[in-house]
Amino acid sequence: MEIRFKRLSPQAVLPQKQTAGSAGYDLSACLEAPLTIGPGGMEMVPLGLASEIPQGFAGFVFSRSGLGARGLVVAQGVGVIDSDYRGGWMVPLRNLSPQAVTVEPGQRIAQVVFLAVAEPVLAEAGDLPPTSRGLGGFGSTGG
Repeated sequence: MEIRFKRLSPQAVLPQKQTAGSAGYDLSACLEAPLTIGPGGMEMVPLGLASEIPQGFAGFVFSRSGLGARGLVVAQGVGVIDSDYRGGWMVPLRNLSPQAVTVEPGQRIAQVVFLAVAEPVLAEAGDLPPTSRGLGGFGSTGG
């Protein structure tokens, strides 16, 4: 599979794997100047890239573990880049720490994992077959 990227800015860095065993490709901030995010604040950080993801796949944007441990996370938990989106990639970053955090131009800020997306036929049903769990919700399986 090939995923094609278009640089929307000369400073844009193509997604990169840091090791052969990495599942995610690191995404880098495409900024003209450092960007400071205050405690509890959120900023949209451009990547300066657009892509062509093949149909049947999507890009899932996750926080980088090192930044997340310091409080800088992908704001909505996990971002999704659909195969038919051709606009510029941006990552909403939220600062969960009690201190301001500065994002530097070119800094690796998130990671993208490309996964196959199932496209099932959805059907309405009058009944659903029973299971041993039944209607048990949050915490119903213990813990």
